[in-house]
Amino acid sequence: MKFRETRIPDVVVVEPDVHKDSRGFFMETWHERLFDEAGIHARFLQDNYTKSSSGTLRGLHYQIQKPQGKLIRVVVGEAFDVAVDLRQSSPTFGQWAGETLSAANKRSLWIPPGFAHGFIVTGDSAEMVYRCTDYYSRQHERTLRWDDEDVAINWPLPDLEQPVLSAKDAAGVALKDADVYA
Repeated sequence: MKFRETRIPDVVVVEPDVHKDSRGFFMETWHERLFDEAGIHARFLQDNYTKSSSGTLRGLHYQIQKPQGKLIRVVVGEAFDVAVDLRQSSPTFGQWAGETLSAANKRSLWIPPGFAHGFIVTGDSAEMVYRCTDYYSRQHERTLRWDDEDVAINWPLPDLEQPVLSAKDAAGVALKDADVYA
């Protein structure tokens, strides 16, 4: 596996070693020792699977208590995945990092606790799996506004005036009004 920092060093792209032959392929998506050696110390408690249609934007979600680290991978289709640093003490507070994840490139994205997470489907659809370091907690969930001007995410929105949003995501709050981490 190769580990590559993004513009926010704590958010890391994981590129697996893919072993292909005439039957298909094999790859490891999690190897605790290799992640530890790369400085990513995670214990996963929950796995999630989601499917979304073209133009769907989910996020930017986080839990103000019980923050979740996430290891995200697209298994069908393609999505642009984003992490926003909400750690007030961080030199990258309020900044974002994004990466295209797809079934074709087989990359994963590690987002540590203390970040908001979201994605937009850039193909016909996307099916994603992600491992979380803490359990989902509805009462602690928050949503940062996907189009907050202070964060200024460069979402790939070709031919779309507006992404497809849930009511919860459309009602996200601006960074200046958001609950953030110390």
